[in-house]
Amino acid sequence: MANDTTDQDAAGTIAFAYEMGVLKRLRRAGWWHAGVRDPESVSEHSLRVAQLAALIAAEEGGDPARAAYLGMWHDSQETRIGDIPHSARPYVEIASNERITEDQIAGLPDNAAKSIREAVTEYETQDTLEARCAKDADRLECLMQAVEYRESGYTRVDGWIESSRSKIQTDFGKRLAEAALSVSPLAWRNR
Repeated sequence: MANDTTDQDAAGTIAFAYEMGVLKRLRRAGWWHAGVRDPESVSEHSLRVAQLAALIAAEEGGDPARAAYLGMWHDSQETRIGDIPHSARPYVEIASNERITEDQIAGLPDNAAKSIREAVTEYETQDTLEARCAKDADRLECLMQAVEYRESGYTRVDGWIESSRSKIQTDFGKRLAEAALSVSPLAWRNR
């Protein structure tokens, strides 16, 4: 019997991993409004969110690993609903990320499901420093992506920059946003 459970747990986990693979192909739709023909994928966005969340948390006195984990799962629900631009949200009813996550993790073993459920809930409620760091990382990553697109010749990205910048809450996140506006996206090449 244990072998059947192990096989079901493995099969459920692999099915979930295949679903998460959709995020590699799912484009961030809002950038099409700015004329970006081939915008970043949700997966590409989430990677840098997780990285930035860890860095912000480290400077803010939080747990970098936890903040990164929250950032990693923050948009995972988009496999089911797509990336809905902010301009579309007033016109559609969307299930909560917690509800979508419950459906997504239904086939996972208990500990794995609990881990993701708790991460999504923590991110959505914003009750911890790590969740706030991850949220700031999401906003900062959007700002940085807009700067990168502007450097590539897309001129209609200022709305993303200002909206993201105005919502960042942590001190280090604010400092990073200011730096992102003055440091060239290629500055790393000269170090």
